[in-house]
Amino acid sequence: SNRTNENMMGFINVDDVNYMPITGFTTVDLGCERGNNAYQFVQRTDAPMSQFYLNLFNQVWHDGEKLQVVTEQVLDNITNAYKENAPEFIYFVTLYNIFNEFLEDISEDVLPNEATGFKSSVIWNKLYNFQRDAALAIINKLEKYNGCILADSVGLGKTFTALSVIKYYENRNKSVLVLCPKKLHQNWVTYRSNYLNNPLVADRLRYDILYHTDLSRQSGQSNGLDLEHINWGNYDLVVIDESHNFRNGGKVTTDENDENPRENRYLQLMNKVIRAGVKTKVLMLSATPVNNRFNDLRNQLQLAYEGDSERMDALLNTTSSIDKIFRDAQSAFNRWSKMPPEERTTKNLLSLLSFDFFEVLDSVTIARSRKHIEQYYDTTDIGKFPERLKPISRSPKLTDLPTAVSFNDIFVSVTELNLAIYTPSDFILPSKLEKYLDTKTDGSLGNLSRSGRERGIRQLMSINLLKRLESSVNSFRLTLTRIKDFIQTTVDAIDRLAANGGHS
Repeated sequence: SNRTNENMMGFINVDDVNYMPITGFTTVDLGCERGNNAYQFVQRTDAPMSQFYLNLFNQVWHDGEKLQVVTEQVLDNITNAYKENAPEFIYFVTLYNIFNEFLEDISEDVLPNEATGFKSSVIWNKLYNFQRDAALAIINKLEKYNGCILADSVGLGKTFTALSVIKYYENRNKSVLVLCPKKLHQNWVTYRSNYLNNPLVADRLRYDILYHTDLSRQSGQSNGLDLEHINWGNYDLVVIDESHNFRNGGKVTTDENDENPRENRYLQLMNKVIRAGVKTKVLMLSATPVNNRFNDLRNQLQLAYEGDSERMDALLNTTSSIDKIFRDAQSAFNRWSKMPPEERTTKNLLSLLSFDFFEVLDSVTIARSRKHIEQYYDTTDIGKFPERLKPISRSPKLTDLPTAVSFNDIFVSVTELNLAIYTPSDFILPSKLEKYLDTKTDGSLGNLSRSGRERGIRQLMSINLLKRLESSVNSFRLTLTRIKDFIQTTVDAIDRLAANGGHS
């Protein structure tokens, strides 16, 4: 075996005739087969000149500094390869060779610290096996990448998984903020309150709860917190429920008469909470992190690295920057969406996306479906997931009477309603238009003018009436009666005012 870094060109000597160069002892190199070479020259050298090559070979063969005897090592390797090994040993050797590159990245700095006792908490012992895996993976990703998106399907317990992560950081004396839509207030307040229906009351969770809309408020009360004095920059972990509400990224809006630009909620979150004060980790919960473009996902991930893509690029094992990865992914999706329907398959889309894109997803996201759970986890404790039945589409008739009103007749009648209460600009006197409208712009913007917007609202309210009819005929009747009574009451009030000479 050659123990040096020197290249030793191969040759063959047969019956005192030398042939070189020979790069390998194969049928192609020996000239027995055509191979893939466009051309291959082999020089023939006859005796006595061929003796020079034999002398050169013997000189190198007996040089102990250049070559070493490896007979024993080869025999040992062959013996080990053919000896009987326990199945468990083969299994662990296989696992090691598959995952050894991932094991190199594991360190105590990013692994959950079990000394905090979070595995003794009530919430941890209520988790299913797949939720525990998610919780440990989330902690690892938060420590390594400063952010993570939990995008499990609806019904897989994202809230409980997030609560176990919150408990881990609270055990380390970290301050936690939960940002959620106002409609999900009860989902979070129950588990931190001293309520009889709180199954986690023994864990004494203490996280703060605020709403997405609170980011744009400067004062007032929200969940017992004074927004004027709250220290937004002091949270070590922010859990964003329904994080897809922040998918559109940051925008600054200004009005012509307003000298102060206004930041949207995304920028408020970035500047007031994440960039300010202590280093803030971000856990995002959403079953639909992507709506119709990959930038939805990128904008949410930006919260983890504070909008500084170079910071994330240094952590990811990718060849391209994260911004370029998402641009390329969007371009691939656009090409895929223009394919014929028979070619617009998941397999073709995956083939168009780069490996770097999947590396990003694997690094900072966790997304599993019910099918994934059933395939890779023991579901004995869970039981069988409910079977989703296909929806049954029905088109019932309004009535069987041949002379009765039809749906189309109702639609025409509803669309003909004036609903004048939604178009107040129609009642402005021509002499007073300038006081209420900008005649230079409102008259030329079509549907974008004030009157155009009001007509749009009136049409929307007409559609809402039809939605009431979808509910039931009685609901439709009640709504129409209420509108009719309101209009009649208003008309009567106007008539009384006119009858009294303008005095109510």
